[in-house]
Amino acid sequence: MARILVVYDSRTGNTEKMALAVAEGVRRVKDVEVTLKKVSQTSLQDLCNADGIIIGSPVYYGQMSGRLKTMFDESVKIHGKLDGKVGAAFTSSGGTATGAETTLLSIVHAMLVHGMIVQGRCDDKHYGAAAAGSPSGKDIESCKDLGKRVANLVTRLKP
Repeated sequence: MARILVVYDSRTGNTEKMALAVAEGVRRVKDVEVTLKKVSQTSLQDLCNADGIIIGSPVYYGQMSGRLKTMFDESVKIHGKLDGKVGAAFTSSGGTATGAETTLLSIVHAMLVHGMIVQGRCDDKHYGAAAAGSPSGKDIESCKDLGKRVANLVTRLKP
């Protein structure tokens, strides 16, 4: 069975709502198990045990939160062990034009340094799911779609 880990940081609850929707999307795919964890509860071993990792962060000055950055900084200890795993990102911001895309890219950059395969999207929300403020119904659907897309990719790539 394929395993996907959804890791998130949230202060207002908006990113947490998105994380729940991402996990719901993963659950829509057969033979995939999902684990949802706050970054403060996530170990480096959790990252190693997953076949796919989806990370969500609020926008912090156009970057991922400090807690997520700390996790990635500590992941140097497992460098090379995430190679070939599927990754994706999602974010919530305080408004439009406030750094959602750069936040997504900061997460994606860290995944690429680890050799991960990043799930993009050609038609909309290219770098990952994003919401401005409290996620709308459309934002929640985008999160579910992200989870499902990652789960489908993991099942195609897993031997």
